[in-house]
Amino acid sequence: MVEYTGTFESLRERPLPVWFDDAKFGIFVHWFPSSVPAFAPLNPDPFTLAREQGEFIAFSESPYSEWYMNSLAIEGSSVQRHHEATYGDKPYDDFIDEFFAGTDAWQPSEWANLFAASGATYCVMGTKHLDGALLWPSARPNPYKGPRWTSQRDIVGDAIDAVRDAGLRAGIYYCGGLDLTFQGLGFDSFAKVFAAVPQSDEYRDYAIGQYRELIARYRPDVLWNDVGFPGFGAGAAPLMAEYYNINPDGVVNDRFDPIGVAMGQAHADFVTPEYSLERIDQSKKFELCRGMGSSFGYNHLESDDTYASSHHLITLLIDVVADGGNLLLNVGPKPNGEVPAEQRERLLAIGAWLSVNGEAIHSSRPHDVSSLTSNDGHRVRITRGRNGALYAIVIGTVTAEVTIPGLPSGNVTMLGTGTATRVPGTLDSIAFSGPPPDGPAFVLRFD
Repeated sequence: MVEYTGTFESLRERPLPVWFDDAKFGIFVHWFPSSVPAFAPLNPDPFTLAREQGEFIAFSESPYSEWYMNSLAIEGSSVQRHHEATYGDKPYDDFIDEFFAGTDAWQPSEWANLFAASGATYCVMGTKHLDGALLWPSARPNPYKGPRWTSQRDIVGDAIDAVRDAGLRAGIYYCGGLDLTFQGLGFDSFAKVFAAVPQSDEYRDYAIGQYRELIARYRPDVLWNDVGFPGFGAGAAPLMAEYYNINPDGVVNDRFDPIGVAMGQAHADFVTPEYSLERIDQSKKFELCRGMGSSFGYNHLESDDTYASSHHLITLLIDVVADGGNLLLNVGPKPNGEVPAEQRERLLAIGAWLSVNGEAIHSSRPHDVSSLTSNDGHRVRITRGRNGALYAIVIGTVTAEVTIPGLPSGNVTMLGTGTATRVPGTLDSIAFSGPPPDGPAFVLRFD
């Protein structure tokens, strides 16, 4: 086994573990004290807001409910107005107590069974977000908040054990660059956030110590850091080497130092676009992350009308995989750990589709020609299976026949119900014994 050292030169030689390239679909979990107030304005994602209305609006009117603590400190924000009207002068600290008190009845096996039924192959569990609350009984409590900020129940460990028992791999999310108990509140631009990443020895020792604790306790398969890190890429490199030497199958994302990774000066196993695939270098392994709605954490304003439809999410999964990436789809449970019904329905719909068509997704790779269009305008994505078969994933519903110029050669079958054959005398026209399934997409297999 290769022993890695804490240098970029050593880390950059590490190959991507095959399991992660095979995984394709993961579940992200944002379950933090912010799920108690569970409020954010229903706006587009912050990156779209910043582009269209400026960074101040992106932060003051952020749709991310998990940023409640920061939004509350921005004068005139929707969160501040909502908080005053709903809670008066109640401090955010009280939500910490309410959240931890409400986790006792949570059953992690219910999550695990749901995630397995969705067809996901891995889960990334939140451990600490920007409010600094710790979801495991850490031996390194917050120096400014003390034991109040630390869960007595091992929420992280219980979740990881449950999903592994259900057959999924497990990773951890840790907000390494933003802890508002160290930094203060009211950040209203991306520049201010990254400029405020703590560089003190105190915070560096705190963050690295907690990472080491999480690695030792849970042996996670993914380190999903967020918002930078003390020393950025160079500061995280020794930790990455330690982690790889403990877990040779482990992977780390690019958010220890997103700018350094983009410039080729810092290490990451994969990059993490959020909500959008625009301007992504698809030659690198990527993992698109997003919530089902406009927030990662639970927002009580979101409803069936504001969540992305299951058809949209299945189509997104198809596009991400055909481009070579993974989809990390977020679940935002209620304060008691219950996954909202609308989110459950979407996960089960994805699972039902994958139960028929999953061989075109899991363990697949992009084909040299990954996109086609039928004569009647249906988009078609092509993947290559581990078994050597090619899969044409037709987006939408067609009738008894479809013509798709550029289809692969070989015998054709349709996954699931029905029979597909080439129309005699043609290469690109496919006829069906009955109508293809009515749904977001169906799959033709070519052997």
